[in-house]
Amino acid sequence: MKSQEILLSTIRNLISKNISLNEEIARILDISYDAAHRRISMKSKFSIEETITLCEFFSLSMDTLFRNKSQLIIEKTKEITTLTDFKDYFEKTNQILTTLNPKETTVYYAAKDIPMNYAVSGTLFSKFKFFIWFNLLNKEQKSSFEEFAFDESVLGENNNLKTFFENSKRVEIWNDTTINSSLQQINYFFEAGLLTYNNAIYILEDLTEIIKTIEKKCELDTDDFQLYYNELLILNNSALFNSKEKSAFFLPYNALGYYVTSDNNTCEEQKQYIINQLYNSKSLNQSGKKDRKIFFFKMHQKIQFYKAKIENYIIE
Repeated sequence: MKSQEILLSTIRNLISKNISLNEEIARILDISYDAAHRRISMKSKFSIEETITLCEFFSLSMDTLFRNKSQLIIEKTKEITTLTDFKDYFEKTNQILTTLNPKETTVYYAAKDIPMNYAVSGTLFSKFKFFIWFNLLNKEQKSSFEEFAFDESVLGENNNLKTFFENSKRVEIWNDTTINSSLQQINYFFEAGLLTYNNAIYILEDLTEIIKTIEKKCELDTDDFQLYYNELLILNNSALFNSKEKSAFFLPYNALGYYVTSDNNTCEEQKQYIINQLYNSKSLNQSGKKDRKIFFFKMHQKIQFYKAKIENYIIE
């Protein structure tokens, strides 16, 4: 079957038998009855915009409809060039996640950096991460952190993302470098004169609290949160939201942007890949107290190292 035939056949199966397919297509696309008839009879083709409109209206995955073994149709988060774009970015992310039930979803997160859910917590560390992302994604000259005019409503309106993570089952994979980029960013902007000493120390304290919170969750050893330590895997901040009914795989392409697909085969392949990697990882929930303490002690040591480095920089 051709692509248009596949789409029309799928829509026929979704609408009630007593509803005219012609009238339904005409209504959704805001076109005439005759124009809809020409498309249904294959005398004319749907435009790309019309295809997207129909798929969105009927909640159809274009991956599922049109995929082949070597190609995927994927979504892409909007490019961030202004502070307003942050709000659009999170609105799009929330829109994708609303199709999933958090209580029935397991989130697998390969944490190259501190995972996103810890960066939308309303702390000074949160504001600093947005400051970093904006500077990495924007060509404008860097302002200082203290001059960074950030709309707090972006975080306030993004409670859905934080709530989703809190209500879902999470499996995070970390290694020794997961915390490194945040520490290096704090030090870089401090030495560049774009972050004051006091704020640098406060942000490090926020980071310390995040690590302490994660350590406490590991000690509880519940199914809701599992942390794995992997010495071999190259982490990339990819995230798989996996549920029985539907899944979504987020693959990063820059500091904050993601490609997203809900293709069943791709999500299942990613799940199997992650499960295989977990066999090569150490569960910090189920391992002995000594192994867990060693891992988190390294995290705290790194934070203290950068704190001392900043303090000594002031003394010098």
